[in-house]
Amino acid sequence: MQLFNLGKVPWLETQLIYHALAGLGREALTLVSPATPYVCIGFHQDAEQEVDLDFCKKNNIPVFRRNLGGGAVYLDGNQLFFHLILHRDHSAIPKGKISFYKKFLQPVIDVYRHIGIAADFKPVNDVVIEHRKISGTGAAEIGECIVFVGNLIVDFNYEMMSKVLKVPDEKFRDKVEQTIKANLTTIRRELGDEKSGQWSDARLNDLMAEAFQKLTGPLQSSPKDDELQAKMDELKNVMLSNEWFFQKEKRPLPGRDIKIRSGAKLIHRVHKAAGGLIRADFEVIDGDFGKTHISGDFFCYPDKGIEWLESALVGQPVGRVDDFLRQFFFKNPIETPGIEIDDWLKILAVKS
Repeated sequence: MQLFNLGKVPWLETQLIYHALAGLGREALTLVSPATPYVCIGFHQDAEQEVDLDFCKKNNIPVFRRNLGGGAVYLDGNQLFFHLILHRDHSAIPKGKISFYKKFLQPVIDVYRHIGIAADFKPVNDVVIEHRKISGTGAAEIGECIVFVGNLIVDFNYEMMSKVLKVPDEKFRDKVEQTIKANLTTIRRELGDEKSGQWSDARLNDLMAEAFQKLTGPLQSSPKDDELQAKMDELKNVMLSNEWFFQKEKRPLPGRDIKIRSGAKLIHRVHKAAGGLIRADFEVIDGDFGKTHISGDFFCYPDKGIEWLESALVGQPVGRVDDFLRQFFFKNPIETPGIEIDDWLKILAVKS
């Protein structure tokens, strides 16, 4: 199997190379990182609803649609990416998504542990330190191949990640940044500046190649060849076109869900009830409500009633919010004229 250990490359090549290898049906492992920042959105996303395209344009941040699912993410040279491309019938591929991710994330876990970070696998496809994610991963079928992508996160620009996303307002943007910080960590945060500085990008990539060889067998270091470059050039014309980028029809969203890690989401919901507009910004952490903020132009008696509700929600299972709300309003002397239980469920009932 070929190894393309290329280090820093132009941002577009970090995406085109694995799409091209899969399109050619060539098995390989690539190790790359972008020389300049960009935003990458998932195949099924609506770019105009997920990303603040005006902000990205003003700040010269390209936005690219990949041929894999998942969410929008800000990428830069502090993230070291791997792309594993295997034929769909490769004997090393296990059955079942969880088994697949568990097997092929082991090299990432091994590298983190080698440098002193106690990483673990968390289904479906996360590498975590306790509850904090430390690798973004995904997989898809492209042509006759399975493409598995992921990264080592040396450092992360939490503020810029919050800025490139399209959010309802600046208050929600602050919540996005805070929630990402709480649920996403990095090599630098875990080891500190001095210890993390001992591990160069080149050394980390070498460790990744060594770890993956335990699963793939020997890897042959290769430069980009003419066939691969020609396929990348061909895909460039397609994947930078407006037809590719804006291919998903616009769909108005009832709110905003931002996945932080497996089991952790930040949610924004808006509902117009007879008694006024209700807004809710809240976390869902491993099936339970986290920090919650409710606002709007409705009336509540007493005034503290909404604060009571916000506090009481924390730690409650999202799957039982209907029962919780009915008991809460039965036990507490709170009135919200024109807002019934069904209205509260419009903004608080979500899938865990």
